[in-house]
Amino acid sequence: MRPTMKDVASAAGVALKTVSRVVNGEPGVHPATAERVRAAIERLGYSRNESAAVLRRGRTATVGLVIEDVADPFYSGLSRAVEDVVIEHGCLLLSGSSSEEPLRERELVETFCARRVDGLIVVPAGEDHSYLRPELEAGTPVVFADRPPGAGIELDTVLADNLGGAGEAIRHLMGHGHRRIAFLGDDPGIFTAAERLNGYRQALGGLFDQRLVSMRPPSLEGVRADLARMFALDDPPSALFTGNGRYTVTALRALAGRRMALVGFDDFELADLLTPGVSVVAQDPAWMGRVAAELLFRRLRGDAGPPEHIELPVRLIARGSGELPPPG
Repeated sequence: MRPTMKDVASAAGVALKTVSRVVNGEPGVHPATAERVRAAIERLGYSRNESAAVLRRGRTATVGLVIEDVADPFYSGLSRAVEDVVIEHGCLLLSGSSSEEPLRERELVETFCARRVDGLIVVPAGEDHSYLRPELEAGTPVVFADRPPGAGIELDTVLADNLGGAGEAIRHLMGHGHRRIAFLGDDPGIFTAAERLNGYRQALGGLFDQRLVSMRPPSLEGVRADLARMFALDDPPSALFTGNGRYTVTALRALAGRRMALVGFDDFELADLLTPGVSVVAQDPAWMGRVAAELLFRRLRGDAGPPEHIELPVRLIARGSGELPPPG
């Protein structure tokens, strides 16, 4: 059995209230008595029951986080930053991956809410978030990260500048002489993929060619087939823009050493060590996670202001691949 506060009181020869004051750092205990209590705590190996303490305050000191995939470097970086902020506030993080499945997202959120988490940070997989209304009405704060909630729900949201970043990538390639620029992106039903497609389309203007666009979940076979189809055109692409880090890595494998101008959205490990280095539009997942978590704790402290919509800037990192000229 774990030692209790009563055991400490008995060992130190003091009242239970005295032990409580020492444990909670409250005044009113003689220094010699407090030292005797602390010695009994150390001797018995007593530790405070934080769960009971937070429950008495009406909170569970837990936060729920739903991301797409913990194995994705972007989301692992976001998750770690959220966890750091949660720990700084003396709380525990519960997290799970939705695998881009709306039903799985809802199940995770409802499971966390059943455990009475104090707040939620959600990277949404679906567009219907009406299931959150009971929790919102009960006062549970929710912050959306990376993607906004579905229509009809106004909540705090932290995004990256997806549209602007994609446009910057295309203008960079055009500035190096490219006019035929292909785009490989994820499922267009995903907010970030759709925004990056819009940025690509807007930057190209009248040069936009639907034949140079492929939007579907990345696979090596699929990317190889898409590139083969595009290269077989009478006017094939001379440059490539990839919509996320997984697509960039897959495209590099599919190109198999073929020299082609390339800019990818999202930085990734070892991108600077390839030859040439891979030019990217980099967003900061750790920054996004920290901003989302700090916003959540502001709400937990009582900030009842209107929902905030924060868009974090991105930056283009030129490493060589995006600066290659067109062939010929």
